[in-house]
Amino acid sequence: MALALLGGGFDYSRAAQDEFDDWYDTEHIPERLRIAGFINGVRWIGAANPKISLAIYDLESLDVLQKPDYLAVSPAHFSPWATRILIGQCKRVCRFNCVQITPGDRVAPANARGLFVSALNVAPAADAEFNDWYNSEHLPRLAAIPGVICARRFTSPGVGHKYVATCHLTSPEVCESSAWRAAAATPRAQKFLPHLSGQLSLVLRRYVRTISLPA
Repeated sequence: MALALLGGGFDYSRAAQDEFDDWYDTEHIPERLRIAGFINGVRWIGAANPKISLAIYDLESLDVLQKPDYLAVSPAHFSPWATRILIGQCKRVCRFNCVQITPGDRVAPANARGLFVSALNVAPAADAEFNDWYNSEHLPRLAAIPGVICARRFTSPGVGHKYVATCHLTSPEVCESSAWRAAAATPRAQKFLPHLSGQLSLVLRRYVRTISLPA
């Protein structure tokens, strides 16, 4: 069975930095990593806007999200702390529940310091050709760029963006390189632009806590 990905992104501009970090670091991520089937979890922040926060988790499968342990901490059962921060002080940027297409069984590398995330929808008439191009040309080109550690692709069986791609990087600056720009601007890539919608692109750096966790 293919691995899966859970992701949640927020703009927390209205939240207090120290409390948001405390909540994420001491409650939100730990309570998920205690659930069987969660392989890892890493938080990222926007390279240009550090008030953008994205956490992504590799899962053994999407079935993990139907387990009682996960449902107990899902949005319908958020703690008072989570509700106050997320509902009252944050704006959701994205939510991903998706299955890994390519390579299918790759776990996120632990040594990445940067992350690129692309999410989008494709018009049905262009879907087959888009997938052929992405799998046979675009993703391999991205994976070959110096500084790209791992390139993966996902699809969502439910609502939200149909396709998600992640590139784990040595640093966010990889996305500013000439090799990156060349890979993103091929004639075939430009051809698909009229058929895309809901496009979201995020360039992020790995979150590093700068103060000690509460005792």
